[in-house]
Formats: sequence, structure tokens, C-alpha cells
Amino acid sequence: MQRGYVQVDRGRIYYQVAGSGRPVVLVHGLSGSTRWWSRNIAAFAERFRVYVLDLIGFGASRDGLEFVLSEAAYYLTKWMDALGIDGGSLVGHSMGGFIAADLAARFPERVERLVLVDAAVLPFERRYWQQALGLIEGLWRMPLGFLPVLLTDAYRSGPRTLLKAAHQLLTTDARPQLARIQAPTLVVWGEHDAILPLELGQRVTACVPAAELVVIAGAGHNPMWDRPEEFNRVVVQFLAVEREAPRRTAAASTAA
Repeated sequence: MQRGYVQVDRGRIYYQVAGSGRPVVLVHGLSGSTRWWSRNIAAFAERFRVYVLDLIGFGASRDGLEFVLSEAAYYLTKWMDALGIDGGSLVGHSMGGFIAADLAARFPERVERLVLVDAAVLPFERRYWQQALGLIEGLWRMPLGFLPVLLTDAYRSGPRTLLKAAHQLLTTDARPQLARIQAPTLVVWGEHDAILPLELGQRVTACVPAAELVVIAGAGHNPMWDRPEEFNRVVVQFLAVEREAPRRTAAASTAA
């Protein structure tokens, strides 16, 4: 595993890289960091050149710039440019799914294949108290081993960054971007996601012109951590397909 920093404007972006082959970039969600992918990097690195990063304002990338959702895709492309990543596949979780989708819509030539994992890309249609209950249920369902990672990363980001990013997510509608995505897209959703329910994943799939949905049985909002073996199998299989013409698949399948 190689580690380093890339200077982007006034900020520094921390990243890790492993493996060889076609580039795959893993983008974490709200309050996350590279650590959220710790159960996936080795499996992905057997087939690909895997890059993971801490987004501006999170993890080890908290110096110099504040996180702004509408600017995140821009800084991600600048980071890719600095590392010589002309194109590849993107895997984005939750808020990272929003950023990956935004980049794929703006720069279609840069994205070979796209994976949206429990992605926060559509408006929250539940009331605030319903969303709060969903968040509490989501925390209750999380594996005990993940809680220290979540709490530590949230503490490092700080309440100001978390609240600002959450507000931007709640008030931004990515449907126009989703409709412009050209890359074959896999939508992955946890069966028991209480924060972003499965119905939202079905709506996301319907909004992307070349998308299919896979549901990870028994997983919550973080299927890459909850069910890593099944998640790795499904995503690696999708990413390993050679470049092909766009297709449309609306059916969902439940992973056993």
C-alpha cells in the first residue's frame, strides 16, 4: 500500500493506492475516510489499480480548504489529474455516490464504469423527524466493530463540516446529473438501509440511463463493511467487464 498527499489549490488530499491494472477510485461518504474501504481494497487490488482518498474536509485532508458539495467533483478530477488518472471506474458510497455521479455527468470521458453504493443523490422525501429516526435505526444496526471507525472519523471532521455537508445533501437534487450519465452503472444497496431506504435505490436506478440494481442481503447503509465478501464479489465482477455499449436494466436482484 502506497500513501501520499496531492496538493490541489490551497488544500492537500490524502490518498492510498494498491494493486495494478485499470484504475478504480473509491470515494467515501459523509463523515467517512479511506478506512471505510479497509475490507475491500485487497480484493479490488487483485484485479485493479485501486485508489482511495480522503475528501477535502475529511480524514487526513482537512487542511487549507473547506468541503463544498458542488465543488467536490472538481477537486476529485484535479486530484486524478495530479496522479495521472486519465480515466477509470468510480465507486462512490452515500455522499461519495453523489460526487461520483456528478463527475460522471460532467466528464463522461473520464468514467469507464460507475458504482453507486447507497448513494445520496435524490431528495429526501421524509420529514426531518423521520430521517432522524432512520439515522438512529441505522446507527443501531451498525456492526459494533464499525462504530469506533465512524465516531473517530466524525470527530476528526468536526460538527461544522458534517452539518454543512449534510445540509447541502438534503437540499440538492442530482436528478439532472443522473440523466446525463453515460457510463454503465451498478447501483448497490443494503437490504436493511434505514438511512436511505431501498425504495430510494430503486428510484436512483430508474434515473440513470444505463443502470442495474443489486441488493446486498442483510446489509445496512454500509454494505461494503457489513457484507464485504458479497459486496466485493458483485462489484469486482461488474468492474471487470470490458468496455461495452450502454444498456438499460431496471430489474433488481437480491444477493444470497
